[in-house]
Amino acid sequence: MKTTSVLTAVCLFIYSSGFSQTASDINTKKYDIAYNVYIPDSVKGNWEIIKMNFDGSDKKNITNNDDVAWTYTAYKNRLFFISDRDTCHRCFFLYESDAEGGSLKRISDQQLEDSWMSSRKDGEEMIVSGRVGKAVRFQFFIINTKTGESRQITRDTSAIYSDPCFSPDGNKIVFSYRKNKRDKSAHEELFLMNEDGSELMQLTRYPEDNPSAKTYGYKAGSARWHPTENFISYISKQDGRHSIFAVTPDGKKQWKLIEDDQSNGWHDWSNDGKWLVYNSSDNEEKQFHIMLMNWETKEKKQLTDTTYSSQLSPVFIEKKQEHNGIGLR
Repeated sequence: MKTTSVLTAVCLFIYSSGFSQTASDINTKKYDIAYNVYIPDSVKGNWEIIKMNFDGSDKKNITNNDDVAWTYTAYKNRLFFISDRDTCHRCFFLYESDAEGGSLKRISDQQLEDSWMSSRKDGEEMIVSGRVGKAVRFQFFIINTKTGESRQITRDTSAIYSDPCFSPDGNKIVFSYRKNKRDKSAHEELFLMNEDGSELMQLTRYPEDNPSAKTYGYKAGSARWHPTENFISYISKQDGRHSIFAVTPDGKKQWKLIEDDQSNGWHDWSNDGKWLVYNSSDNEEKQFHIMLMNWETKEKKQLTDTTYSSQLSPVFIEKKQEHNGIGLR
């Protein structure tokens, strides 16, 4: 009788859990996760990119270079990241590699800001925040990932444009915007515009009476568009800690996406919309971990240990599928 009860309990857990063996098997074969770590004993302040399996196993440094390398997006099994290798410290350019760090190439001569980015047209075009010389900064450019050519789409040099993300159809862009970069008392909000920069519309409105209104931190940043549901997720520091919030594309509804007592931040959605990966920490933000959430069941799983204290900005990258001995992208 006791054995039967145990078996029944195990079966019920496997059936109900978002991390059941079946779900784990399916996604382990489909996705890897890449994220950024800080190497504290480096001379220049080295950041590396770690790739791990969907379940957190087999962690591997795939950059292995004394530079600042940060990944902010991937398309299928193509990983995109900014790096200051072969140039001045924190002079960033766009690079691409596969999920193992191979086939490394610099995509463009367009200098970039430290900002999230996004792709469309099957990874052929990237929208980035970049600069022209020292004077023109935080403007949006679209880069062709095949030719390296870039096209500037914003020209208001008094404003700051950062963290752009294409809508799932590629026709709209959500981004962080501060109208006057010289106004230190102002903070960024999420805005929406057409792909050509027209029809600018404000989405978020930070509660100015919030205790965190005058403290350092994101007020509205690093937006990611959910691939199958009609909302945009973003980071905002409110009530003393960073949290992941959501807003509809018309700006009419805003809500907190994850309810817990942790400080949650940079994040990414799987391309089927079923999984959310994000970095989470204590409220003092001293130890960061990468967390995986089943979006349907809301079950969470910690994927990292304390090898590194700064483990940030996870993105999903699809594994290269094998079919009859032939690799398929």
